Amino acid sequence: MVKQAAVNMLQALSCRWAALRAATDRLIQVPRNIKQGLVLLVDMVFVAASLWLAVAYPFGDASFHIGFVEVLCGFVTLAASALIFLRMGLYRAVIRYMGQQAIWSIITAVSYSTLVLGATIFFTRADVPRSTPFVYWALVMFCIGGSRLVVRAYYQARLRSDSKNVIIYGAGESGRQLLTALHHGDQYRVVAFVDDDPRAQHSVINGLQVMSPADLERLVEEHAITQVLLAIPSATHERRREIINSLVGLPVHVRTVPKINELVSGAATVNQIQDIDLDDLLGRDPVPPHPELIDRCITDKVVMVTGAGGSIGAELCRQILSAGPRELVLLDNSEFALYRIERELRDLQARAGTYIDVVCLLGSVRDQVRIETIYRTFNVQTVYHAAAYKHVPMVEYNVAEGVANNVFGTWHAAEAARLAGVETFVLISTDKAVRPTNIMGASKRFAELILQGLAQEDTDTRFCMVRFGNVLGSSGSVVPLFRDQIERGGPVTVTHPEVSRYFMSIQEAAQLVLQASAMGTGGDVFVLDMGEPVQIVDLAKRMIRLSGHEVGARGPGHNGVEVEFIGLRPGEKLHEELLLGTSVSGTGHPMIMRAEEESLGYRDVRKALTRLRECCEAMDCRGITEILSEAVSGFASHEVRHDHLWVKQGRAVRRASRGEAAESNVKTLFAGKAATD
Repeated sequence: MVKQAAVNMLQALSCRWAALRAATDRLIQVPRNIKQGLVLLVDMVFVAASLWLAVAYPFGDASFHIGFVEVLCGFVTLAASALIFLRMGLYRAVIRYMGQQAIWSIITAVSYSTLVLGATIFFTRADVPRSTPFVYWALVMFCIGGSRLVVRAYYQARLRSDSKNVIIYGAGESGRQLLTALHHGDQYRVVAFVDDDPRAQHSVINGLQVMSPADLERLVEEHAITQVLLAIPSATHERRREIINSLVGLPVHVRTVPKINELVSGAATVNQIQDIDLDDLLGRDPVPPHPELIDRCITDKVVMVTGAGGSIGAELCRQILSAGPRELVLLDNSEFALYRIERELRDLQARAGTYIDVVCLLGSVRDQVRIETIYRTFNVQTVYHAAAYKHVPMVEYNVAEGVANNVFGTWHAAEAARLAGVETFVLISTDKAVRPTNIMGASKRFAELILQGLAQEDTDTRFCMVRFGNVLGSSGSVVPLFRDQIERGGPVTVTHPEVSRYFMSIQEAAQLVLQASAMGTGGDVFVLDMGEPVQIVDLAKRMIRLSGHEVGARGPGHNGVEVEFIGLRPGEKLHEELLLGTSVSGTGHPMIMRAEEESLGYRDVRKALTRLRECCEAMDCRGITEILSEAVSGFASHEVRHDHLWVKQGRAVRRASRGEAAESNVKTLFAGKAATD
């Protein structure tokens, strides 16, 4: 019986709560001016009741005489209070979003109302207790201020009834600002702060206790925490990575507020919660740039970037713009990519209050006449050649076009630079050029050989190349792919359990490229310090856990995301390298090395280019592969099996058939020999 009564009582309370919510929903939809009038009416009732109680309280009972003068005092105070409350803007603030400023307005308005009451009592010599104004102030504050706080608390409780429980990591200024911002929304309910600083621990901020990181696991379990929000914008990369690593084992989604440089520049606000930046997982604190190196090739010079609409080219443009060139020329064959980076650069200049002429040109780096005309017309002094096809499988599917773009695009752009008297030409290369197993890597290494050959000629142009590995966030990067797969619930596809890659933030890579270009003497191969290679499967698992999921199959009560191994893609290597040999020297910059590598003479390069052009025009993939194998060290035994035209024409099949026939003949020969023996 007791249990049934309790159930009935809970059901009744639930029904009343639902009815109250429905009533408040209808009240919210009432026009604002009507709601303001109703609130004013309620406030006047509070004022009248407070006046009566302020007089009755000192007498101890309600049987006291009120004369005409006292009634007049009451009406004057009531009318004056209405005017004061309206004038002070008490009804402009939305009660459910009422902040500290609105509370101060209430205190000021009630104080003015009390002064009016005191003045009328003094001048009319009303027969009321001397304590009346003080009691009145306390009662009106309690009624008007308290009622608003109750309404705000009700709405906030209602807003957070379906919100996610979160913890803010970082009890500094950013953490407090984030808490204030979240209080005005309905997505998150902050349970506690967590901070590493022992001095901040066990203190209370805005009603929330600051806990130690050691309490995180207990807090997550007790309060069903779904997310941990990192509010540590000024922390170093190393410190952020340590904190993130400590959270990997918890079943929570780790998110963060923007970094301090984004907050200071105005590019972001503290309440813009975002997913963990992969720079925080793999990046490191960048070495401060050497301004004199950047100035040497950029400041007050005409600079050109090919492939300016790509991820690396666009970042080069951003950093070049901040270094103060006289003019920046952008070249790309993608109209949309060029439009997008031009608009971004214009916005950057508008925010910085600077003006540098940005020229956007459509064109292909394979058109030497147009490229040379651009160089001469704009008097280009420095060229950063980032235009290339970089996606390994895509180039395997389009061998002739990939080689034509990467090899002949570099040749024509570099040859035009030599003829036009460009001061510095920098090739953006890749670690896949070292002992390549794919056409893309081989084509980029051949592009390096072209520049090394040109540097041996009598020329005023300094040719150099900068080689580095994967950059985080670039187009075609594995990181955005993993993020999309996790959002869809998996599986996350990894090519091989042992595959590893070098990673660097795109900002750091671009900054080092600009500095390396100033150190070239001619034919230099610069290699960036990429740190230690990262196991891709480990990266995938960390991203899954930091998204609040477990690694494994999804099932009842198991919020899992699987990792699926799909095999190496066409032309893909297990591990990448940055150097062809072991001969490497320093440059004076701790993150930039100079590789000493063998090269071909320019005559040999020209001969290979002539043959390569004939093969590309004939779309002879086998001939292309043979020429690259002769010229590029480490590129051998590459079979053209994936080029779409090659396969459709049946050449790959015939090649395979000949191979199988030869293998069959060998087997027959050995079988006959065995029978004879």
